[in-house]
Amino acid sequence: MAKKILIIDDDLDTLRLVGAMLQRQGYQIAVASSGEQGLVQAANESPDLVLVDVMMPEMDGYEVTRRLRSDPQTADIPILMFTAKTQLDDKVTGFESGADDYLTKPTHPAELQAHVKALLARSSRWKAGPALAEAKPTFIIGVLAARGGHGVTTLAANLAKSLMTAALEEVIMAELRPGMGTLGLDLGEPDPKGLLSLLQAKPDELIQQKVKDSLFVHETGLRLLLGSNHPRDAMLLNGTAQFETIVNRLAGLAPYLVLDLGPGLTLLTQKLLNKCQHIIVIVEPTLNSVLHAKALLSDMVELEVNKRRISPIVVNRLRSDMQMNMTQVQEKLGWVVPAAIMPFPELIYRALQMKTIAVSYQPDSQTTQQFAKLSALMLERARLEK
Repeated sequence: MAKKILIIDDDLDTLRLVGAMLQRQGYQIAVASSGEQGLVQAANESPDLVLVDVMMPEMDGYEVTRRLRSDPQTADIPILMFTAKTQLDDKVTGFESGADDYLTKPTHPAELQAHVKALLARSSRWKAGPALAEAKPTFIIGVLAARGGHGVTTLAANLAKSLMTAALEEVIMAELRPGMGTLGLDLGEPDPKGLLSLLQAKPDELIQQKVKDSLFVHETGLRLLLGSNHPRDAMLLNGTAQFETIVNRLAGLAPYLVLDLGPGLTLLTQKLLNKCQHIIVIVEPTLNSVLHAKALLSDMVELEVNKRRISPIVVNRLRSDMQMNMTQVQEKLGWVVPAAIMPFPELIYRALQMKTIAVSYQPDSQTTQQFAKLSALMLERARLEK
């Protein structure tokens, strides 16, 4: 079957000439004369490649590319920018927005055909790679808190290992926090560069195999994408298109993916929430923390996150008579809290000494049982999503 190429350009002469040129090479052609029309056609027709102009009214090619990359339905379509803008900064912006290749007008037909052929071949090789996600759609769980210091990474890692034990399937946990990573040091990886290497790669290099090779495989069998611990790397948090592509690639490598989203509702977190089938919001049972979590939940609902996809989970990090009980938390929060994790500082300390994950260090502990209940809840949510 002929490969389908969608051309998005407001110049009708370009649509006609380039379309005819590629049609003569045996490709099936679809055209759109605006960015909005192109997005609709990309979603409806699932082209094998998108060729997009940069300079268009209302929505330029950079924004079209970003939106294609942010939609799971179109995120993996190869994108070739074809434009008269020749400055280096223009090309950099194109690649940062998610383009796989960049050609400047005018170009020789043979050059255009060569770039199109190379992009389609590269895409075919990627699709022929790991097909696990096609066999079983990945269930993505996001973990976040209203503010820092609530143990998001600790909960995400222990949940991921507990899920792996309960489901008897591969689980990946991604620490999506460049410059703020802690898990690598905890598990004996002094200078983790997995996430950093992906964020520094060119968009067309973010193939699934590269993402797979960036994972750290812990002795427990859990696969981890580790955030770096150099504070300056936090500036990479602005690369939302890169993060979205990375998550899309991770989703093709395991049936379950746990995302450490950290604190707050950054622009990046808002983008990634849309990729999660379920979201865990950590709540510490103190009045100010509960009020802060309530505000976070309210903001998420305003962002049109379905309430059925959100589970506030109480995490007691310290033993204190001043903490609120479950009934008080639920009343103040205005939400049902389906699970709670009791304090386990001693277990965490011992596990860190052994460079391992708490639920693996003491598989019969009360903490491990609580994480098993939380895992069972997530597996039930995954079953309902089918």
